[in-house]
Amino acid sequence: MEILITNDDGWGVQGLMVLARHMTRLGHVTIVAPDGPRSSMSNSISLTKPMTMEKVDLSDCADFSDEEKKHIDAYITSGTPSDCVKLALNVLFGDDPSRIDLLVSGINHGSNASINVVYSGTMGACFTGCEHGIKAIGFSIYTHEQPTDMSHFEPYILELTRHLLDEPWSPLQCYNINAPLGPLKGVKWTRQCHGHWEKEIEKRADENGKPLYWMTGTFVNEEPESEDTDEWAVANGYVSVQPCTADMTRYESL
Repeated sequence: MEILITNDDGWGVQGLMVLARHMTRLGHVTIVAPDGPRSSMSNSISLTKPMTMEKVDLSDCADFSDEEKKHIDAYITSGTPSDCVKLALNVLFGDDPSRIDLLVSGINHGSNASINVVYSGTMGACFTGCEHGIKAIGFSIYTHEQPTDMSHFEPYILELTRHLLDEPWSPLQCYNINAPLGPLKGVKWTRQCHGHWEKEIEKRADENGKPLYWMTGTFVNEEPESEDTDEWAVANGYVSVQPCTADMTRYESL
């Protein structure tokens, strides 16, 4: 199996390395990751400037065992998560992009549930995979701390990947997986929670008193009692598995 991995937190972060280690048990892994944080870039692509891409020398990389390194090729790029997918498809696999059997993105440090799926660079990469007919799965864990204890979540990574690969996939479909920290009760199939952000801008000032505006905010769950949502699942100790689609047509309104 040929597996493409990317993320939006950048090369070398814990979540990416954990995901890559597990995926080597399924096949050959090609990592194409940004050279720094690219969070909340959604499906952004680089149209106004050229990109770089360099192969990473893994010989001194302590995150992988010698055996794992035999199954990994890694690259870093100046582009976005969606750029990473397009670079892999058009440059690294340009002779036959259909060789990519699976795209996995993450493990993102932070929530990609509810409306966050729209902003997410992690899921943006998955939607780019959908565009090209590649089965894609995004993984996220509810913390921005690094390092963090992912030991409770790790046993689910391969189990869920194998299970989802055996599921029927519709065109433009992908999966959004979110997990809480700590012991887990199991897995819930979920839908996207209705929610929004408020108090999103914090005004500050630079050393000359010029106003600066920082993005911040508080997430508001608009349906906290609904037990079929991704937010409810994670808040109650479950791994959330949400089927997504890059087809944004609201067919009920046609």
